[in-house]
Amino acid sequence: MKKRGKPKQTAAHNLLARLRDYKGGTLAFMYYFSVPFDNNLTERDIRMVKVKQKVSGGFRTFVGAQQFASIRGYISTARKNSVSIFTAINNTVAGDSFIPYLQF
Repeated sequence: MKKRGKPKQTAAHNLLARLRDYKGGTLAFMYYFSVPFDNNLTERDIRMVKVKQKVSGGFRTFVGAQQFASIRGYISTARKNSVSIFTAINNTVAGDSFIPYLQF
């Protein structure tokens, strides 16, 4: 019996089609130097939340999850702006929060 639908493409063909279809997004780092080559920083940020869920079995409350996300986001932003995490937290506790400089 004959199979229905389109024949399955190879992984290489699918990759080539995606690169062709999303050429602008794929090569954006070549034209706009503020765009990173990879998304490792984003993956690391998400990985910390997943590890926290796995180790503790999840967050006990929604407010606790929001607080965790706020603290991790603050630390991640400080790190990405080359600010010492210890200094950023100390300054925040002292009432002088780190506010990143926005670049346009």
